Amino acid sequence: MKKHTRKHRFAIMAFASFALLTSCASFGNANQAKTEKSPYVVKSVQEGKASWYSVKTNFGTATASGERFSNDAATAAHKTLPMGTMVRVINLKNNKSEIVRINDRGPYKPGRIIDVSIGTAEKLGFVTCGVVPIKVEVLHKPETDEEKSEG
Repeated sequence: MKKHTRKHRFAIMAFASFALLTSCASFGNANQAKTEKSPYVVKSVQEGKASWYSVKTNFGTATASGERFSNDAATAAHKTLPMGTMVRVINLKNNKSEIVRINDRGPYKPGRIIDVSIGTAEKLGFVTCGVVPIKVEVLHKPETDEEKSEG
């Protein structure tokens, strides 16, 4: 087997670094966000950084809500929002968005406002990056006319 020279190793490392960085970059149409009609209205908005976690990084399988953690669930951890709150997480690098339910506490790293499940991070396109700038829209489901008349 042929040994790589210093020049070859540098070129290989440069290519690998470039490939990793471009996988986190924003490409394509900025209007890729989902546009389906949502039954929710935006109650408040936060901007900051998001990261992801998984069963492997959760140090167990229970969440703060007592629910079993799942890598594929559309769930997230937030420091202060009530359990069960629905939020839309928008990756500001590629405009992809997902609606998730808060069922855990965290993140515990300074500067991060939400941790999403690894399955949600895959849909948002940031598993490779690990941390991305995001917008979190706290959602509220308004009462329908039927629900108002029943109460």
